[in-house]
Amino acid sequence: MVDIQQAVAVLEKVREKSPLVHNITNIVVTNFTANGLLALGASPVMAYAREEVADMAKIAGALVLNMGTPNEEVVHAMQVAGQSANEHRVPVVFDPVGAGATPYRTATARRIMKDIKVSILRGNAAEVANVIGEARSIKGVDALEAGGDAAELARQAARTLGVVVVVTGKDDMVSDGKIVYKVSNGTPLLTRVTGTGCLLTSVIGAFAAVEKDLTLAAAAALAYYGVAAEKAVEVSGADRPGTFQTEFLNQLHLTDGAALREHAAIHVE
Repeated sequence: MVDIQQAVAVLEKVREKSPLVHNITNIVVTNFTANGLLALGASPVMAYAREEVADMAKIAGALVLNMGTPNEEVVHAMQVAGQSANEHRVPVVFDPVGAGATPYRTATARRIMKDIKVSILRGNAAEVANVIGEARSIKGVDALEAGGDAAELARQAARTLGVVVVVTGKDDMVSDGKIVYKVSNGTPLLTRVTGTGCLLTSVIGAFAAVEKDLTLAAAAALAYYGVAAEKAVEVSGADRPGTFQTEFLNQLHLTDGAALREHAAIHVE
């Protein structure tokens, strides 16, 4: 069992410092991502123009790159922002949405990993596997039955890439290549609302902006996010995704250290 108080301390730092999170994310989720970060207590900014992304990235607490709706202009902006973040020691969180769905997405994800020093890679099992060269089935941007051991995949990918890896699924795994944290909070209703995975990546960015131990930052973010989702579904019911989406934003705002201490489920695998 992990000391939950460490996760609580990271959440409290996010709310105290309100870090600026620079998102280059996909057009489907921009509004939801911004509202989710605001509910958490972070400060979101969405800057995509090549003319300004380097300047924005260098003043941010974290840079989040999301490959949900890629094209070459967006990818180039990601590279410029990522290089600026690297130069100014700003952590970079990368979400390789749909890696494995098409050759273009797979190649683009691998190019970003090659050209930018990514701090945290966050994806489902199929996406992470395809980034490191293991073919796993994916439908559009959603993982099919991934199979295999998610904890071992997270550890292997972290060792291969030299970054902290988050593999999300029924249980979420975080690894730096040595230790693996298993986070078992959340609800299946998260898979019925577009953008919850993308928002999660940005929330991880907010936690990484205030905590140098990136494995701890990611695990704390996952627990916080999952607890907020559990609290939301208690209010909305398990069969109302529209109501859940609204209530989830409420609970991202309301979930505090006491809720984490009571409900967070973080274990060492």
